[in-house]
Amino acid sequence: MASDSSKIWTVMSLVAGVGAASVARKVLDTSWKAASGKNPPENPADPDTSLGEAIVWASVTGAFIALARMLAQRRAADYYARSTGHNPPGLRKGDTR
Repeated sequence: MASDSSKIWTVMSLVAGVGAASVARKVLDTSWKAASGKNPPENPADPDTSLGEAIVWASVTGAFIALARMLAQRRAADYYARSTGHNPPGLRKGDTR
């Protein structure tokens, strides 16, 4: 039974994280276009992209996507806990990584 619980949590966490990252990326792309009037850099490592623009884009996307994934996974963990009566595997007191 613990194995099934672990598999369910793995899928829930993965779906929440990937979905949040996808939505965050769309929000960032739209916001960048609105703020700068141009498309976000497709590849910040491209020498044709200014260094400042590359740094800002990489910093903002990294932080925003990580935050969105964390919040989505916390919500998934809360849903899991409410549904099962205990925290998901790896988030229980005494669990080690």
